[in-house]
Amino acid sequence: MKLNLRLSSYLLFSFILSQCQEPSKRKQVQEQKILFQKEGTLSIFNEENLELATFNIEIADNPYERQTGLMYRDNLAKENGMLFIFDSDQIRNFYMKNTHIPLDLIFIDQNFEILNLHTNAKPYDTQSISSLFPVKYVFEISGGLSNQIGIQKGMKIKYTPL
Repeated sequence: MKLNLRLSSYLLFSFILSQCQEPSKRKQVQEQKILFQKEGTLSIFNEENLELATFNIEIADNPYERQTGLMYRDNLAKENGMLFIFDSDQIRNFYMKNTHIPLDLIFIDQNFEILNLHTNAKPYDTQSISSLFPVKYVFEISGGLSNQIGIQKGMKIKYTPL
């Protein structure tokens, strides 16, 4: 009994000492930056079928990637974007929770036609952004870029995965 008490006391003392280390010696949890990873390209064509712009894209085609999207990113270069791919056309709703940067959301149907745009979505806004129409694809780019390029309803896209 006396040995067990002595052993327990020693273990407790050792644990307390280990917790009193200098902060620099404690393990630090480091947040990892999420970096853009090119997974394909996407081009936008005007009504005359002339290429208006081309982007490097990340593709979000599974539930986790579609849920996370561009959350936690500190920036998005003008030549980059994220293409969300769904299994079928449905009305889609997005929000900007945990999204640090303003974005333009471009809603695209199964025929690759742009049906609707939502420009300059506000960072951290939890209000729903609706596609208004059934869409299969949603393309996100830097906020305000749609207006700068001249992207409009009725234009078409073409994407090529790597």
